[in-house]
Amino acid sequence: MVKVYLLLGSNLGNRENYLKQAEGCIETEAGAVLQCSDIYETQSWGKTDAPDYLNQVLLIKTTLPPQELLARLLSIELILGRKREEKWGARTIDIDILFYGDEIIEEPNLVIPHPEMHNRRFTLEPLAQIAPDLIHPTLHQTITELKNNLKDKLDVKKIYF
Repeated sequence: MVKVYLLLGSNLGNRENYLKQAEGCIETEAGAVLQCSDIYETQSWGKTDAPDYLNQVLLIKTTLPPQELLARLLSIELILGRKREEKWGARTIDIDILFYGDEIIEEPNLVIPHPEMHNRRFTLEPLAQIAPDLIHPTLHQTITELKNNLKDKLDVKKIYF
């Protein structure tokens, strides 16, 4: 069993519902959900005229190897209506693998740890909530340290439903 951190994001339709549906599908198709961050609302990153996102980090435990996990997560995105029409375009659901244990993976379709996570407040805020002392295996800093050194100034706020 490997512990994996996933980032979920949605900025189309009933965003909260898409996050909940994704969590249920992940539990069924990928592995047991051990922990969930709160949900954060975030300004769109990369394409600033897009609707705001809801983001959440999940910690799961899985027996799936990284490529199989990726395939299942991509399948969940399709089931939940994800369309890949433009880079950073609006989406019903996006599921990114942030960490797969402490492995470092560099393959054409999969890079872990996620190569941009340390630059993105919308990733580090929810991740720091559930794994503040987790050490990034290539940057050798805790998630809290990475968050505290961010240059990203996008507005990220915890949402209370």
